[in-house]
Amino acid sequence: MLQGSRSWMFANQPAILSTGVVGGPFEKKGRLKEDFDQFYDDLWMGQKTYEKAHRTLIEDAVQIALEKNQIQASDVQFFLAGDLINQITPSSFAARTNAIPYFGLFGACSTSMEGLALSAFLVNYGGANYVVTGASSHNSAVEKQFRYPTEYGGQKPPTAQWTVTGAGFAVVGNSSSNEPQPRVTSATIGKVNDLGLKDPFNMGGAMAPAAADTIVGHFQDLDRDPSYYDLILSGDLAKIGRATTLDLLSQKGYNVPEEKFLDCGLLIYGEDQPVQSGASGPACSATVTYGHILNEMKKGTYNRVLMVATGALLSPLSFQQGDTIPCIAHAVSIENK
Repeated sequence: MLQGSRSWMFANQPAILSTGVVGGPFEKKGRLKEDFDQFYDDLWMGQKTYEKAHRTLIEDAVQIALEKNQIQASDVQFFLAGDLINQITPSSFAARTNAIPYFGLFGACSTSMEGLALSAFLVNYGGANYVVTGASSHNSAVEKQFRYPTEYGGQKPPTAQWTVTGAGFAVVGNSSSNEPQPRVTSATIGKVNDLGLKDPFNMGGAMAPAAADTIVGHFQDLDRDPSYYDLILSGDLAKIGRATTLDLLSQKGYNVPEEKFLDCGLLIYGEDQPVQSGASGPACSATVTYGHILNEMKKGTYNRVLMVATGALLSPLSFQQGDTIPCIAHAVSIENK
């Protein structure tokens, strides 16, 4: 049901039944390597181009998620996915492979929670028994499109972020289990925010207002405050965006303790990895949420998590034409029920 002006409450509380999380060689060296199902030894992944390798990420993550739940692709009603590459071709071509009815999504780095919110909506209201949803990115493919090919060796400022090579996908459906398991209980859909930033090397700063706006909207719609959640997790705000969001929330009357507000872009890599401000990419929130966070929920570390995935909706064309960077954030609450 609609709650407030832009939130959904899911009475049937669709469950995240299984997940598949894969990463590249750089992610294998990261802080959360134990939470991945599979790694690749190089960025080519047996393919001739980075974009085809990107498709491999999706196909493998989806297959892992299906096998964990012991269901076939033919049992799934819908496949919701997206990425950053032109016309989201890796996701669309992976949909050709798995032959599941497909919704292609583009929310940039917010795609993971856009997909989870829509999947929960479909399942909650009887539109599907099973939905597979997730997001992905490939460092070299994204760098080539949005900035410079990695072979160019272009220097980046401290505000820049490192695009995650990986994919995180989940099977969402109704569950009759009486055991505690992660369930999607609500979602708040973001509005596009644009405060005039133009620097593509400062995505965190550009996305922070969208994150704060969605979090405040979630609290207002559901009549909650930060104390309701064990953890509020942003997608890929990294150092600058996280600090800015905390400040914006404080200005709006929501004082979130720093230890309760974490960021996927600051969790996935180790201190010894040269990622400037932190990580980014649709795979950042997807791999951390569907890997590390759900594993921690199963251990009982967290019981209520608000996941807020942020996205910068620019394109190479909009940047070349001197446009500003519109941003969005979608929030989904995941609870052990």
